[in-house]
Amino acid sequence: MDKGFNIKLEGIDMDPDQVQTLLKQYKKVKKYQKSSIFAVKEMDGTEDIVSKLIEEAEDIGSLD
Repeated sequence: MDKGFNIKLEGIDMDPDQVQTLLKQYKKVKKYQKSSIFAVKEMDGTEDIVSKLIEEAEDIGSLD
């Protein structure tokens, strides 16, 4: 049995191992977003993990 998701991405030039690593990181971030620690940090303004990712995505999106 394979570790992680069994996803077939046709037309994407990305190594399957890189895809698995990316999915693992995504799952960790989503789990963090659902945690109470994230909620508390977001309320007091000290959250920086997800906010940096969002800013980075917005910057990349504005370049297109």
